[in-house]
Amino acid sequence: MPARRTVLRGAALAPVAGIALSACSGGSGGGTPTAPVELGAESEIAKGGAQLYREANVVVSRAENGSLKAFSTICTHAGCAINKLQGTTLICPCHGSEFDAATGKVLQAPATAPLKELSVEAKGGKIVAGP
Repeated sequence: MPARRTVLRGAALAPVAGIALSACSGGSGGGTPTAPVELGAESEIAKGGAQLYREANVVVSRAENGSLKAFSTICTHAGCAINKLQGTTLICPCHGSEFDAATGKVLQAPATAPLKELSVEAKGGKIVAGP
């Protein structure tokens, strides 16, 4: 019979292992939206800034002229869900690829293909993006 400490240690590590596995499995969101999805308030994105919507696997940026762009945040290298945005740089947790949230272009390998661009518009003060 295992010692109580061994059982508790195993129970504590199980959720961490699950998080690590899900990070490399493409995420729990299931991928890029297949239909238009309401993301949040248009006011959340400042000119020259970007907002990551992890649940929808979408990033939206606003140019200095006020126009919006949206991209899928499924990494083009291994299909992982990108979960980190620093300024306007998206960072993939699986292998460290980096992308520009304003253009979708690769900033750092191993990815070589840009992110998939999505349609985006503001409707009634809300941001709506989709395929």
